Amino acid sequence: MGKQPRQIGVHMSEDEMARVVGAEQTAFRSPMPTQVISNGEFNPPPQTEGQRQVEALVCEYADGYGKRQGLDRRRFLKTASGMAAAFLASNQVFGPVWMVSEAEAADPLKADERARRLSGQFIFDDQTHMVRDDFDKEGLLGLGEYASKHWNPAMLDPSKGGMPLKLQRYKMQNYLKEVFLDSDTKVALLSGAPFDDPSWWLMSNAQIAAARNSVNKVAGSRRMLGHFVFTPNYPGWMDEVDRGIAELKPDAWKGYTVGDPLSPTQKNTQWRLDDEKLVYPFYERIVKSGPRIVCIHKGLLPADYEKSWPNVWQYNTVWDLEKAARDWPQINFVIYHAALRPFMESPDADLAEFEKTGYIRWTTDLVKLVSEKGLKNVYAEIGTAFANSAVANPRFAAALMGQLVNGMGVERVVYGSDAVWYGSPQWQIEALRRLEIPDDLMKKMGWKTKLGAADGPVKRKILGENSARLYHYPVNTAFQDITGDQIALIKTAYQREGIERNNAYYGYVLKPEQPQIHAGNLTPLV
Repeated sequence: MGKQPRQIGVHMSEDEMARVVGAEQTAFRSPMPTQVISNGEFNPPPQTEGQRQVEALVCEYADGYGKRQGLDRRRFLKTASGMAAAFLASNQVFGPVWMVSEAEAADPLKADERARRLSGQFIFDDQTHMVRDDFDKEGLLGLGEYASKHWNPAMLDPSKGGMPLKLQRYKMQNYLKEVFLDSDTKVALLSGAPFDDPSWWLMSNAQIAAARNSVNKVAGSRRMLGHFVFTPNYPGWMDEVDRGIAELKPDAWKGYTVGDPLSPTQKNTQWRLDDEKLVYPFYERIVKSGPRIVCIHKGLLPADYEKSWPNVWQYNTVWDLEKAARDWPQINFVIYHAALRPFMESPDADLAEFEKTGYIRWTTDLVKLVSEKGLKNVYAEIGTAFANSAVANPRFAAALMGQLVNGMGVERVVYGSDAVWYGSPQWQIEALRRLEIPDDLMKKMGWKTKLGAADGPVKRKILGENSARLYHYPVNTAFQDITGDQIALIKTAYQREGIERNNAYYGYVLKPEQPQIHAGNLTPLV
């Protein structure tokens, strides 16, 4: 296949990239993924035996329940009953973590009634992505071209449910479909990432602002918010901040303390949140001008981070957060991915470590800044961290959410999906709605707060109310606008015509029968 071009936003090494393939080409299209999908910022682990069992059960349930409903497997898995069946299968393998009944899978009326009842829930997605309209890096599609030639030619055949391999799947039209039409999302925050080569930026700051303004103008309501990506150590970065304040009026700031995520060790653009000389003037500026929300990418390093990012990987931990947050109580620091370092060993090993020690690597360090240090201006965003934990080991997802909610307080945990890299975020919304912390875990950890009902107070806060408070989004008054705006009208027509989710995922999975590299100490699940 030859040397792979590096992909946008990809942290993985060339060796790691040679072992992965685009998820939309090979991943089984279950309503909920049956293996961990990487957004390119970390090395995806191989599908475990447990995940293979879930996939087999999903197929079995889809064939059985689908036949009774007059649907083939593909059609059934696009329905609310299909979504329920996926969570049933996960419970069978990993234990009863998801709140789901067999009746939902068997009875489409029951499943549809639940879906309709929850469809009006206020969902604020704190992290979404798309690429600009003129983004032309065809290297992004290299893996898809290889897969279509060697593994799955049907993926390009419209008559077999395929679609042309174009960059359009990452652009605004598909973004709007996946986020606002195929999911219950009401408001989305559009994010970005910095690169030394401007041609590789997902979107420029001006384009993020323009997309936000365009969507809101067409909708006739405030459906989209936007980040401004700030880049300490880049030439003229404070001048850009001033321009952003004056002209673009962002809703929040986004920063990567690792600098350029493609090659920070070579560019020396890494920085610390508590650098008084470099970054404190920025804090002083935004305290006066607003917005006072600083979102920071932490965690999600590849499996060989100590080798590939020597003396730099620490910048993706929370080692620099305490002093900055204490010195600037006027600013809210939202730590993306809950600072979770992804699995370098099996999910079972991470769960066992937590159950033995109560420690989740890097996330617990974040939690302690609130629970032990008393910092009230620190928040955890759960994008990718929750999604991959829910797929890798649902009990670990329950442990992650349990620690965040009970350690930081439910009011400091916000939902984000990292869409559209993982396709429509509806499966993540459903996973969070259905997740509950097992009683034995509650007792063992001495926790008091459970997650509760899908539309209960805890989940309402995480899924939308906390972000609404952070971003001064008036839910009660704005909700009337968004439920009757142009996007709502388009969605009504879309659903009336019976258009369905495609259950596609756009990140990376390990190629079949490939061992995970840099993890020789793993014990396979048997």
